[in-house]
Amino acid sequence: MNQSIALVGPGDRQVEQLLRARGLTVVSWMERDLAARAQHASASADIVLLDLRDTLRLPAALEAFHRQHASVPVLLLLSSLDPTLMLEAMRAGVKECLQEPVTAEELDAALGRIAVSRDSGPVGDVFAFLGAKGGVGATTAAVNVATELSHLRAGSVLLVDLHLAYGDAAIYLGAEPRFSVADALENTHRLDAAFLKSLCIKTKAGPELLASPDRALGLLVDAGRVRALIDAAARHYRYVVLDLCRTDPTVLDGLDPVKKILVLANQELATVRGASRMADTLNKRYGKDRVVLAVSRYDPNAGIGQQDIERVVGSKIRHLLPSDYRVALEALNTGRPIAMSNQTRLAGALKILARELAEVPDDSQPLKNTRSIFGRLTGRS
Repeated sequence: MNQSIALVGPGDRQVEQLLRARGLTVVSWMERDLAARAQHASASADIVLLDLRDTLRLPAALEAFHRQHASVPVLLLLSSLDPTLMLEAMRAGVKECLQEPVTAEELDAALGRIAVSRDSGPVGDVFAFLGAKGGVGATTAAVNVATELSHLRAGSVLLVDLHLAYGDAAIYLGAEPRFSVADALENTHRLDAAFLKSLCIKTKAGPELLASPDRALGLLVDAGRVRALIDAAARHYRYVVLDLCRTDPTVLDGLDPVKKILVLANQELATVRGASRMADTLNKRYGKDRVVLAVSRYDPNAGIGQQDIERVVGSKIRHLLPSDYRVALEALNTGRPIAMSNQTRLAGALKILARELAEVPDDSQPLKNTRSIFGRLTGRS
C-alpha cells in the first residue's frame, strides 16, 4: 500500500513530483492543519514534510504533533542548514533535514533511513517506576526488578536512572559509572547500539546501568529527547527499567513506549493523596491499563489499609511490598540488591513483581499458578 506524505508549506511542484516519483501520495497541509492533527488520534499521513525555506521558525504545533503522533516521522526542507534551527527541530522530534535544492538521491537516502528506523523500532518491554512522594522506595523497586529480570535474561536488561541530576541507582548497585543519562540526552542523534552501550556500566548484580548525572544538564531536555532515549534502549535490550523523577514533567511526557508505569505509594495520607493525583494524570495521558498501583513498606496493621488506599486512588493495588527496613538499609549500604537474596519476604515479593511484569512464571510453580502466588501477597485469589 502506498504511503502518504503531508507537505506543509507553500507548496512546490518540483518537490511534489519528486515525492510522487517515489510512490508517495502527496497531501497538502497548512500550518493550522498540523495544529489540528495534534488534537486527533489519527494523523492521516504516514510522513510529514515541513517546507521551511521561506522562514526560520518551526511551527508552534510541531512539538504537540510529535507527542500525539510519535510514530509519524517529520522531515524538514530548509534553504540552509542553520545549526540553531536544526537543534530546535531535533528537540521537537524531527527525524531528517534536507537542504535545497533537494535531489532524488538525498530524498531517497532520507526516506531509507526513516524506513530502517521504523523497521528496527522498539522491541523490548519498558517498565517505569515512579514514587508518589520522595522516599517511598521507587528506586529500590526499580533496582531490584532490573536485577531479577537480568537473572531471567542475562545481558539483556538496562536500568536507566532518569533523575536528571543526583539519582541514587548507582549507589544501590554499588556501581561507579563514568558516563550518565546526561551524555545520552545530549547526543540523541548518536544513540546507536555501540554508542548507547559505551555509556552504560555492567553491574555486579546483573543489569547494565545508565546512571543519573552528578551535575546539572547543560541543555533544556524535552519529551522528544526522553522518548528518543527510551526508544533506543528498547531497540537494544529485552527489558528496560526506568527509575523516574516525579517532579520532572518533561520526563513524564516522554513515556509513550512504556508498557507499564508503576506508581508506588506507602501508607501515609499525604503520599496516598499524591498517588491519587499522579495516577489520575497518568491514566488520562497513557491509559488505565498501563498504570499500576503498588504499595511499598506495607504493614497490614497500619491505620491506613489496603482498601483505604484503593478508595482514595480509585484503582486496585496490584502489588504489595512488605516492610523490612533492616534488609533494605543493609542492601543500600552494601550495594547488593535485595533480589539477590532468597531469605526474606521482601526479596520474594520483589522477585514476584519482576516476573509478573515480564509475564514469566515463578520458577517453583507452573504458569497456571502465577496468579495464586501473587494472591498470597495481595489477599486475592
